[in-house]
Amino acid sequence: MLDGVSLDQLRTFIAAVDQGSFSAAGRSLRRAQSVVSQTIGNLEGQLGVALFERVGRYPQLTKEGSNLIADARRIVTGADGLKAKARSFVSGLEPELSVVVDVMFPQACLTHALASFKQHFPSTPLRLDVEALGAVAQMVIEGRCSLGITGTLPFPPPTLTTERLFSERMVTVVAPGSPLSGRKGPVALKDLLDETQLVLSDRSTLTDGTDYGVQSQNTWRLADLGAKHAFLLAGLGWGHMPHWLVAEDLETGRLESIELEGPAAGVMPFQAVYPTSQLLGRAGRWLVERLTQQTAG
Repeated sequence: MLDGVSLDQLRTFIAAVDQGSFSAAGRSLRRAQSVVSQTIGNLEGQLGVALFERVGRYPQLTKEGSNLIADARRIVTGADGLKAKARSFVSGLEPELSVVVDVMFPQACLTHALASFKQHFPSTPLRLDVEALGAVAQMVIEGRCSLGITGTLPFPPPTLTTERLFSERMVTVVAPGSPLSGRKGPVALKDLLDETQLVLSDRSTLTDGTDYGVQSQNTWRLADLGAKHAFLLAGLGWGHMPHWLVAEDLETGRLESIELEGPAAGVMPFQAVYPTSQLLGRAGRWLVERLTQQTAG
């Protein structure tokens, strides 16, 4: 009986769960509600279990349906990945490579990789965007870029494939003369509460509302890393920064590194992300492998 289960049935099952009703699933799939209902019924017949309780206005997942939905997602995601991989064998070189990079990504690594990319793919146009936080993954999900290099994305959505690159050291810095500078030991968290922390704004809906490393009650939120850097140099607050960007400032004394009580700034792991349903072409695959070989400066 299970041999008769189709990907279309599983996709319809997933749509009904995600959309909350058969009618909404029909709209998302551009099908009539009756077709969705019939497809779900056929799937239940193939599986031998009821997936939904059809009581009230909205169908509710049964215990069996709740247990099977994750398996359905894995099967569909695996099938999409298989088709995408097969397409990549014959797709050849992309007409354009569109990349969005996290603003925290080491500039020297990116420049070095793209200089080599230009030599290997001289006729391939490149479009490069720079974003922060969840906006990197969001641009890939929305199809505006085919490849993303993201830093802060602890729980990538299942529609994206991720590949680990490397990690960049993060440091907490202030300008000399700041109330937090010159400390010989860790700065107590209570001493941070009233000091202005400079934080990057999240311009995405994917991670909006999730604060990364925010430890002060007094924050200035900035949409640009360059502005954050300039404000730190001007002594307008303290903040976490990638080491590659402030290394020269630390060496010359324009900024000071401070240690915080509790969790430290730590490291930021970078990863490549791209749609599971559309694997990278030759140029994108080459760039990811090149970046994988790099180490942060």
